Amino acid sequence: MMHRHAVPSRNVAGALLAAVALAATPPRHRAPSAPAVVSAKLSEWKVELSEATIAAGPVTFTITNAGSIPHALEVEGERIERETPLIEPGATATLALTLKPGTYELYCPVGNDSHKKLGMETHLTVAGSGSAEAPGAVEYGTTALGGSPAPAAASVQAIRVTGGGPVIQILPGPFPFPDSAAPILQAFGDEREGLESQVKNGPYSNNVVRSRGTFAFTAWDEGAVRDSVDGVAEFATQDGAHWKLVIDRVQTKDVPHHPRFGGVILGLYYHGVTQVHTPLVPTINSAVAVWAFGHLYRNDVLVTDNAMVHVMLLSRTRRDGDFALACWDCSKNKIEELQLQILPGPGEPKFAAPGGFLFVNWEKSSSRKPAS
Repeated sequence: MMHRHAVPSRNVAGALLAAVALAATPPRHRAPSAPAVVSAKLSEWKVELSEATIAAGPVTFTITNAGSIPHALEVEGERIERETPLIEPGATATLALTLKPGTYELYCPVGNDSHKKLGMETHLTVAGSGSAEAPGAVEYGTTALGGSPAPAAASVQAIRVTGGGPVIQILPGPFPFPDSAAPILQAFGDEREGLESQVKNGPYSNNVVRSRGTFAFTAWDEGAVRDSVDGVAEFATQDGAHWKLVIDRVQTKDVPHHPRFGGVILGLYYHGVTQVHTPLVPTINSAVAVWAFGHLYRNDVLVTDNAMVHVMLLSRTRRDGDFALACWDCSKNKIEELQLQILPGPGEPKFAAPGGFLFVNWEKSSSRKPAS
């Protein structure tokens, strides 16, 4: 026989009130006096955050430079734009801010935003105090569910470059700014010895001869490994040989020098004092930089299908007349110098040219947006 036990009405009411109270309890947020702490790790070429979303209020960013060259962190959004001083490799810094609700961009501002263009940017969502979305931690290199939305995919950028003006061939010789480059070479690790050998006899020299030729190409910056290039260069060298280069595919891996990147990059401030790639090139701004492979012919005979090619349309580094390198920091000069460097592919013999490489400039070149 089943016995029923009556429940006093006041107990039922109390239980209901407790349930309502529990349901109405808002998500827990930090105390107003306790700032959020976000760890940021900087390296080539990314910014990784420990949090994808935080609550509005005070926040302290603890930034570690885990890369091999100096970086910094800038936070921008909701009328805030603050950045750290330059952070040396292995060092840390902090940045304390008070953030309103919104989406903030965090990036490395070094090199007139060149590091940002190379991929050192991310986003942080700051939720309002009444938001139902609580802050959540993420592991480095992951994306948190409910975190800041990924930025919209960038549209394809393209550039058409045409060589013009005097054409010169650069021959091996001493680099004219060895004292300026020496301190920067200290950071280049295993590559330092090879680069130091180029100080006395390298490709960036004042040993130049007049040449002739044409060069035009189109490059598409589509991100990651989807970049592409299409172009043809023809030129004569000091010994009277006729060379033709057809470039039709980009190179995206193991491109020297420190740090490594490749493909097509539009708008880059590097070399020289920037500690991005070899300092045995003056500091420059480029409209486009391309790392590619090409088919190389000498006097109509195929030399290789895997020539390693580096092209830059950059701020002018050489003066008129003798075409000597005119500046260590050339970044503010007009962008009109088109450089073409060609090296043998891995394991292939040196070219039949001084130094075993080809280096040709078109000194008065131009660019435009190609027709769609």
